Amino acid sequence: MAFIKFLGTAGARFVLIKQLRASGGIWFCLNETQFLVDPGPGTLVRALKSRPPLNPGKLTGIFLSHKHLDHSGDVNVMIEAMTNGGFSPRGVLLSPGDALEGEPVIFKYLRSFLNRIEILKAGGEYQLGQVSLKVPVQLQHGVETYGFIMTESGKPTIGYLPDTRFFQQLPWAYAGCSILIINTVLLEPRPDLYHLSLPEAEIIIRETHPKKAILTHFGMSMLKARIWEKQEEVSRRTGVEVIMASDGLTFPLD
Repeated sequence: MAFIKFLGTAGARFVLIKQLRASGGIWFCLNETQFLVDPGPGTLVRALKSRPPLNPGKLTGIFLSHKHLDHSGDVNVMIEAMTNGGFSPRGVLLSPGDALEGEPVIFKYLRSFLNRIEILKAGGEYQLGQVSLKVPVQLQHGVETYGFIMTESGKPTIGYLPDTRFFQQLPWAYAGCSILIINTVLLEPRPDLYHLSLPEAEIIIRETHPKKAILTHFGMSMLKARIWEKQEEVSRRTGVEVIMASDGLTFPLD
């Protein structure tokens, strides 16, 4: 069975610290390949309490888009869980370089538990089991930040667009995705905040025209607007089926 499981849909600090939405990141299961994206605080608990439970020991790897706490809070414990506390070294970590240097978020003692660590760069291509990930562009978010476009034989092309401000090349970078996941923190644009807003996400959807778009990583303004009630309205405006993710949402890929 192939699916995407949203272990959390919290975006930015206030929704995170109040846990108005969970902050467990996204689990991709593509038959023989399973990988975790942006394990924020609570990922391990959310994975084990999932129905059916998600087994960290089955993970092929972890993709960390950037080192901010809402994306990396549980990355160390998930490395521990993936490698059986280091007694079963395995797996791959894909991470920006600044998450490993300067003020690192990956503990040094854990790095030897992994089969390998690969540093993300714009234009880079990476392999996780049977899945290929390409980083189309470096995003604009205050720390080094990358998303990906995922391809696997016989499966839809999936794009993940994490935290960034909008810039002109962004829709072009994610063109061609069948499914596009967009972190959409803000209800309206805020030039002082390097996060996407709903109107900017709609521009990206209209210009890339995926078969389905999934919005997640909601900030306080999106929750106050009860964005999940606007799903059909946004779909009509963009001409694309738009899904507002909820905690625990399982999106089938088969």
